[in-house]
Amino acid sequence: MEVVELDTPIVRGEHSIDSLTLRKPMAGELRGVSLIELMQMDVLALRKVLPRITTPTITDIEIGRMDPADLVQCGVAVSGFLLQKSAKAEASQGM
Repeated sequence: MEVVELDTPIVRGEHSIDSLTLRKPMAGELRGVSLIELMQMDVLALRKVLPRITTPTITDIEIGRMDPADLVQCGVAVSGFLLQKSAKAEASQGM
């Protein structure tokens, strides 16, 4: 799981969502989405997957209204979920 602190909270009625918890998607939750597009943080791919893996659950409309910086942070988290542990270790050593 990864928590993304939002620069611009999502307003839902009288409530404000300041952070999202993203969990690693299971294979079935990736249906209808190209993994390559997800790795490239394609907006349409993220709009399909994020509602399936966020707590609180956010809608496609809310994603469309997100601050781009917040969407990028969510995309980075999702992309990281798709890497094998060995690839993550190699990437962190290269930094």
